[in-house]
Amino acid sequence: MELRQLRYFVAVCEELNFGRAAAREHIVQSALSQQIQRLERELGVRLLDRTTHYVAVTPAGAALLVEARQILDQVERAAQVARTAQSTSPTLRVGIIDASYDSMPQILHEAQALFPDLVIHQVEAGVPEQYQRLVDGRLDVGIGRAALAPSGVASHLFRLDRLGVLVPRGHRFADLDAVPAEALAREPLLLAEEMKAPEFNQFTVEMCRAASFTPTVYKGTVDSVHAASALVAQGRCLYCVPSSCISALPGTIWRPLTEPVSFYPWSILWRAADDSDHVHAVVACARSMSERLSWLDAADQATG
Repeated sequence: MELRQLRYFVAVCEELNFGRAAAREHIVQSALSQQIQRLERELGVRLLDRTTHYVAVTPAGAALLVEARQILDQVERAAQVARTAQSTSPTLRVGIIDASYDSMPQILHEAQALFPDLVIHQVEAGVPEQYQRLVDGRLDVGIGRAALAPSGVASHLFRLDRLGVLVPRGHRFADLDAVPAEALAREPLLLAEEMKAPEFNQFTVEMCRAASFTPTVYKGTVDSVHAASALVAQGRCLYCVPSSCISALPGTIWRPLTEPVSFYPWSILWRAADDSDHVHAVVACARSMSERLSWLDAADQATG
């Protein structure tokens, strides 16, 4: 099986026309047809039903199409990695938990200003996966709660992020300035996907226990804040989330939690042995953010 055969096969499946697929791949139609036939012979299955009037994908072809697209995408990613490695521009691989949180984008914006030529690759991954990627060298910087950081991963706590709850518009909590944590005892609470965010789920459950109740967990999980907000907007559940969501989520309202007031601890993560200037710059930008947030908190308390 050759990569070009997979590419030709995908083109035919997407065009459902051998002529258009051949033109797209810059090959004569007869040669493309021969390569598809060779692929079918090699696999021992019929991938396409074709007549002079139509082309249809068989069940075996549909199954191969999924895998072929993944293979071709992986090959393209590998080529891009090689080209990036050859580039003279420095690169930084950064782990983020969810694109909805605003801390890392602000830190990276400042780091980019310090190193305009820096190429930043963001990888969305849960904290456990970030730890693994940091340890084995596939990630340079991460972000998350550092309570379970393995040896070899350094961390700096830079933000204590007020915890609140997302509620649907029209909910009885929506008219409150703040929601007592104990009031959540009578509501189904959505948790994050355990494999992706066990540390956040643990923090949420600990907050509930501090308010003297065990949460009623909604049967279902999500892997992003926007997915959670969709369930909340439908009135199915509530979702605890820090204040650092970039903006209000459609159909929901965020209210801070009290009794107890809780703050989620965000840390910047990196390999302790990494002495890269770019990694140190990101850590320094996180420290700078920490100082600004502390100043703002102090100003709020002075005027409050």
